[in-house]
Amino acid sequence: MKLPADLSPVFKMSDSRKKILFAAIFATLGFLALQIPVNALAGAKVKFTLFDLFAPISGAFLGTPLGIVSVLATQIVNLLVHGTAVDKGVIIRLFPTLFAVWVFSRRDRLSLIVPILAIASFNFNPIGRSVWYYSLFWLIPLAVWKFREKSLLARSIGSTFTAHAVGGAIWIWAFSLSAVVWKGLIPVVIIERSIFTFGIAASYILMTNVLGYLESRKLLPSSLSLEKKFLIKRQ
Repeated sequence: MKLPADLSPVFKMSDSRKKILFAAIFATLGFLALQIPVNALAGAKVKFTLFDLFAPISGAFLGTPLGIVSVLATQIVNLLVHGTAVDKGVIIRLFPTLFAVWVFSRRDRLSLIVPILAIASFNFNPIGRSVWYYSLFWLIPLAVWKFREKSLLARSIGSTFTAHAVGGAIWIWAFSLSAVVWKGLIPVVIIERSIFTFGIAASYILMTNVLGYLESRKLLPSSLSLEKKFLIKRQ
């Protein structure tokens, strides 16, 4: 059967070109997600967006290195497009999500050292020590590690709290937020990271099914693999 004219060039693409195209599409979706704010960060003119729900899954589909590069590039392009004034809050904001990509996409025990170092860094700070219990959030990635193979939610919560650990460990030194502010953030973190956990899991299932459809149309490079258990059966 003859392919439709608009799809034929895509079918004939090499796997490497398909992967580049896929990365570009993923980055475009990420850029759009960056335009939808979810919450603001205390102490800086920086906001969480839908990108924080979408970005961590990128490495699972693109591979960890390309996923990290794609996420970082998307954030930088967003800053350039909006002409955002670069301050320390904006610079710090670039990095936590990269660790979320790493944790979500790899079965690498080395990632467990990240929340441990974050706890240590937070408690070396005098203000951090006065609200030491805030850093207990960062034990969560350690607690859920052994469940990550069986539970998408465990994988997602480990990812988002690792990002939170990196951000918090840097934030405590970069900004003079009082202990009262950190204490007041505790219920916010619980709600916010719960939303992020379910959002990351939902994004992963959605993207898996979108890519599953594209795979059935031979539009994906053969090097990409999908977790079949998350595919919704189509009639």
